[in-house]
Amino acid sequence: MYKLGLIGQNINASRSPALHRMLGALNNLPVTYDLQIPTDSSPEAFSKKLDEMLVEGFTGTNVTFPYKQIAIERADEVNDAVLKTGASNTLRIKDGKISAFNTDYTGFIRGYRGRVGDLPAGKVLLIGAGGVGRAIGFALFEVGATEVMVSDLNPAGAQSLVDAINEAGYSARYVPAEAVGEAAKAADGLVNCTPVGHYTTPGIPLAPEHFGDQSWAFDAVYTPIDTEFLMAANSAGLKVVSGFDLFFYQGIDAFEIFTGQPVQNIEPVWNEFWEKYEIVSSLI
Repeated sequence: MYKLGLIGQNINASRSPALHRMLGALNNLPVTYDLQIPTDSSPEAFSKKLDEMLVEGFTGTNVTFPYKQIAIERADEVNDAVLKTGASNTLRIKDGKISAFNTDYTGFIRGYRGRVGDLPAGKVLLIGAGGVGRAIGFALFEVGATEVMVSDLNPAGAQSLVDAINEAGYSARYVPAEAVGEAAKAADGLVNCTPVGHYTTPGIPLAPEHFGDQSWAFDAVYTPIDTEFLMAANSAGLKVVSGFDLFFYQGIDAFEIFTGQPVQNIEPVWNEFWEKYEIVSSLI
């Protein structure tokens, strides 16, 4: 039995359990997947919940807000993506050891290539430097980014990501909020890694008039899929990569890490999940 879970806050609406259970059924693997909600957002509460899961014999767990950086502290070993990003969303438990991975990083790469193909990412404006922003910030260089311009309402958080990217040998610079429009016009790609556009926080983090000079756009938000950000990008003729692409492929990558089994025939899995959960999009 592969006993899996998701640790996070405000996760009751997550579709991760459904995706992993479906992957288990389609690959003839016995899988359970249950939500795990610590009592609060503290490192202590996260650690206590993870200890409970260890005792209960969990095979692995996904990790989401606000624990992606905290999770690293409990890992016995981390992979290269975690070392780069300073965050983990996937913990595998095997032979008494906890191994940390970042499938936001790998999932974005697969999603980008699936939608945009071999087009180099080029110069990118990244809005939002939190956990997923850090993963995407580094993953962009795997798909041909030449420079990442980082903006965040928390300047210190944005500068921290810029410094980490530059220290890794790539190119990044901080963009203050008042200069975002100008940076957008100079960009080849636009990325939203803020929660703006979610059902609970509607809106758009970049004014629609700043879309049009770029080639592609990505929004990490996937509820709804057709965010105002992606609709503006689509209207301006940009190729779009959706938050659902990221959700789906990071889940595939995590499932393969947990089970050690490659997922075959990914397209039927996508189609079945899309149909079963009545996901609707005019963009993808």
